[in-house]
Amino acid sequence: MCHRACHLLGASRPCDEPEPIPCLRGPLGRYPHERTGQVYESEVATDVTSDRDADSDGPPRAWIIAALALAVAAIAVVLVVAANHQAPEKPVAIAAVPAPQATSAACHDLLAELPQRLGDYRRAAVAEPTPEGATAWRAGPQSTPVILRCGLARPAEFVVGAPIQIVDQVQWFQVTEDPGSAGSRPADAGRSTWYTVDRPVYVALTLPPGSGPTPIQELSAVIDHVMAAVPINPAQVG
Repeated sequence: MCHRACHLLGASRPCDEPEPIPCLRGPLGRYPHERTGQVYESEVATDVTSDRDADSDGPPRAWIIAALALAVAAIAVVLVVAANHQAPEKPVAIAAVPAPQATSAACHDLLAELPQRLGDYRRAAVAEPTPEGATAWRAGPQSTPVILRCGLARPAEFVVGAPIQIVDQVQWFQVTEDPGSAGSRPADAGRSTWYTVDRPVYVALTLPPGSGPTPIQELSAVIDHVMAAVPINPAQVG
């Protein structure tokens, strides 16, 4: 019980003992002015507990980030391996043509000095049986190769008055493939074969369309270094 004091002034009787009055209490058993603080503290505690419960429902955030990083790294490795994986390159098949001087010392010396690259083309494996004095370069597994043959017979088209082009001190005679000729293949369309005509042996360089001047320029430098120049010997007309 709570007590209140009597007012002495104007009181009809002395206030020897305080009169009991009922105490006002809040729903939580405290005075009304204390209830607000208690409720606030309870709500805060509930919110903190809820956050902790939410965090404990799954794995820690650091673990999730690490797992995602590992997954991304694994995917990157797979993509790199797939990009670098290529089907085995098939050897270049070179058709045999008459080459009476393919085993000569001049052809042997030339083959020994040939570079591994001619511009964008790199030395390629040649299918067996490989013709004597022949080799090839290729820009890619599916690309049309550059083919060299050494020691061939004089080309039938090389006659007196035939046009000749000089590339780095070497004289060349060009023969363009005729798609309509007998024995021609669709893959031969646009190809051209260049023959050296001022060296001890005839060297033929077959180029695919779009190969550019670099292969014949680089090969001309090698031929001029290995073989000495000789007078040209075209066939007589008629």
